[in-house]
Amino acid sequence: MTKSNFTRRGVLKTGAAAGAGLAAPTLFTSNVWADGHTGFTNAPGADGVTLGFNVPQSGPYADEGADELRAFQLAVEHLNGEGDGGMLSTFSSKVLDGTGILGRKVGFVTGDTQTKSDAARASARSMIEKDGAIMVSGGSSSGVAVAVQALCQEAGIIFMAGLTHANDTTGKDKKANGFRHFFNSYMSGAALAPILAAQYGTDRKAYHLTADYNWGYTTEEAITSSTEAMGWETVNTVKTPLTQTDFSSYIAPVLQSDADILVLNHYGGNMVNSLTNAVQFGLRAREVNGKQFEIVVPLYSELMARGAGQNIAGILGSQNWDWKLENQLGDRYAGTNAFVQSFGTKYGFPPSQAAHTCYVQTLLYADAVTRAGSFNPCAVVEALEGYEFDGLGNGPTLYRADDHQCFKDVVVVRGKENPENEFDLVEIVEVTPADQVTYAPDHPQFAGGSLGECNPGA
Repeated sequence: MTKSNFTRRGVLKTGAAAGAGLAAPTLFTSNVWADGHTGFTNAPGADGVTLGFNVPQSGPYADEGADELRAFQLAVEHLNGEGDGGMLSTFSSKVLDGTGILGRKVGFVTGDTQTKSDAARASARSMIEKDGAIMVSGGSSSGVAVAVQALCQEAGIIFMAGLTHANDTTGKDKKANGFRHFFNSYMSGAALAPILAAQYGTDRKAYHLTADYNWGYTTEEAITSSTEAMGWETVNTVKTPLTQTDFSSYIAPVLQSDADILVLNHYGGNMVNSLTNAVQFGLRAREVNGKQFEIVVPLYSELMARGAGQNIAGILGSQNWDWKLENQLGDRYAGTNAFVQSFGTKYGFPPSQAAHTCYVQTLLYADAVTRAGSFNPCAVVEALEGYEFDGLGNGPTLYRADDHQCFKDVVVVRGKENPENEFDLVEIVEVTPADQVTYAPDHPQFAGGSLGECNPGA
C-alpha cells in the first residue's frame, strides 16, 4: 500500500471489556487455577482460547492504546484465518496456519489501564480471574508493564509486554513469565548519541525534562550517560508529573539556564504538550553559547508527530520500527509491507510502532505455543528463550534467554520539514545495527532483580 492510499476510517470496535478499578489483594482466588490434570493456569478447552489485551483507552497515552487495540484485533483475525494473513506469510517460522492456536479459535477481552498501575493490575486480574485469559499483552507505560508483569508472574500466565521502553522491564523488574519485543532506554541512548554528535557537535549543554516514573528515570539516565560520554554537559534534570498538561512553568527556567539543548524525556500527550510549550516560548528560535538551540525527544512515534504537527519538524529521536522501513531499506525489513498493507486496508492509515509491537507479540506468543505443542507457560518460556526469528519487520531478531529482551536494529528518525501528508511526518535518518545497541545482561543500567523460575500457576 502506498501512502496515497490511506484515508480515514471508522472507530475500532473491541472485544468485551474487562473492567478496571482499584487494585485487588494480590492473592488469586481458587477458580483461577486450572483443573489438576492440566497443571497450569486457565488451561483452555478444546474449542477456544482467550487472550487479554490491556491498553490505555484513556489518559495521556490513549492514542497509543487505540492503535494497539487495532493491531491486536488484526492479529486475532489473522491467527483465525481471516483477512489476508498479514505477517503469517513473511514470518520465518511457518507453524502458524490460520487455524487459531493449536486448533483453538482465538478470542480476546480488553481492558483500560488508564496509564495507572493500580487500574492496569485490576484490569489484568479481571481478565485472568473472570475471563480465563491465558496470556496478557499491551500497555503503553513502563510503570504499567512492570506492575502487570509481576501480576502475571504470580498468576502463572505469560505477559507479552506491549509498549514499554524503561530499562527496568527487562532489568531489575524482569520476570520469567514476561517477554519484551520493544527496545529500551539504553538502546535509544546508544543509537542516538553518534547521530546527536554528528548533527549538533560534542560541546553542548543539555537540560532534561523527565516524566516522573521509571521510564523517565531510565531514559534520562541512558541519554545523559551516552551524551556525557561524547562530551556533552548535563546542566539540569527536572522531573515532571505524568498528569501534567501545561509545561510552561517547567519550560520558563530553561530560558534562564545556559543550556543549548532541551531533552524531553516525555511520551504521548506529555511530549506533544511539552514540545508545544517549548516552541511557544521561542526555544527553537534561540541562539545560546553561539549555537542554535535544539530540542531532542529520545522516543517518539508517528502518532505523537501527528499531535505535535509542525513543531516536530527537525526533531531527532528513536523508534522501535517505522512503517516505511521495507520500502526505503529493502528486504532486511521484510514483513513491514505485509503488515502495513493489512493494517491500512482495515483502518485506512499506516500503523504506529505501538501497533506493530502488539501485533508481533501476539504472533510470537501463538508461535511459541505451537512450536512447544502446549499452552503451559513453562513450555512457552522454553520456546521463546534464545529464540531467533525474522520476517516480522525488524530484521533478524533475538529473544535473549538471560533477560527476555529482544535485540534488533534501532531506527533513528527526524521530523520532516515538509511532510507530504498527515501520515508521513517522520523520516528515517539511520538504522543502528543490533550489535551496536547490545549490552551485557549485568550492565549497570539493568542491575538488580532476577528472572527467577517460570510459574505455571497450578
